[in-house]
Amino acid sequence: MGFPGTWMTESESVVYRVVPKCACSTIGQIMFFSDHGRFFDGDIHDASEGLHKWAMEASQPKIEANVREHKSYAFTCVRNPYTRILSSFFDKICGIQRNGKRYRGNLVPLLVQKYGVQVGGDDGKQEFDQIASFRRFLLFARDTIRWKKPMEPDIHWSAMAGHISTFIVNGGRYDQIFFTEDFNAGMQSVLDNITVPHTVDLATIPRFNESEGHGPTRAHPVEDYFDDLSMHLMWEIYKRDFQLFRYDFDNPANKMPKGLVDLDEVHAKLGE
Repeated sequence: MGFPGTWMTESESVVYRVVPKCACSTIGQIMFFSDHGRFFDGDIHDASEGLHKWAMEASQPKIEANVREHKSYAFTCVRNPYTRILSSFFDKICGIQRNGKRYRGNLVPLLVQKYGVQVGGDDGKQEFDQIASFRRFLLFARDTIRWKKPMEPDIHWSAMAGHISTFIVNGGRYDQIFFTEDFNAGMQSVLDNITVPHTVDLATIPRFNESEGHGPTRAHPVEDYFDDLSMHLMWEIYKRDFQLFRYDFDNPANKMPKGLVDLDEVHAKLGE
């Protein structure tokens, strides 16, 4: 299986396991800049040079050799499950993607037909009941994750623990897991532990939020989207994420983690 979703700088200064919807665009651009002294012109997910990615065949032997021998500092970044799935809904389900089309072709029509989800019309800009539609989408997300029906779960709403575990199961070990909600402190800690060709000043780095502007703006506080049933579904889908990464399940309004990640616990529980 190797190391899917793993990126590495060409200088092999650092290794990163991508977790979708967790600042991955910004992290990728920081890695690119640290090697080349410039940002990639475009969405870093589209870059086919300047950064090793497991998805590129030529990069796989280099990544595998590095990770198995733990030659470089390895890290990943996590996010509150409540805000992560809300972001997925507004970006991927309600939003028009970079190519001018809906995400994954027939996905949105299927959601409209089978789950009664509204997405703000053809352009995603019309008024609709965001709370009702999100809760129906959450039911769909649970169905894909629990039963793989009506389709396989999507990387943007499958659990973070699943993404993070593949790196461990196949022989990798993380040196750090930090929080999107405290991004600068976490990313600075990574930079403090590595040597890069070009110095990165986090205070001047822009945020590369590639999903911004794709979909409608969230109209309500996070907690308004989650009633008792929605929270039950969240626990069913993301129990390990809440527990391992110390997020507050009982209070959707609290986006901050309740403590630091215990790396030994993560490796023990996700390496099984």
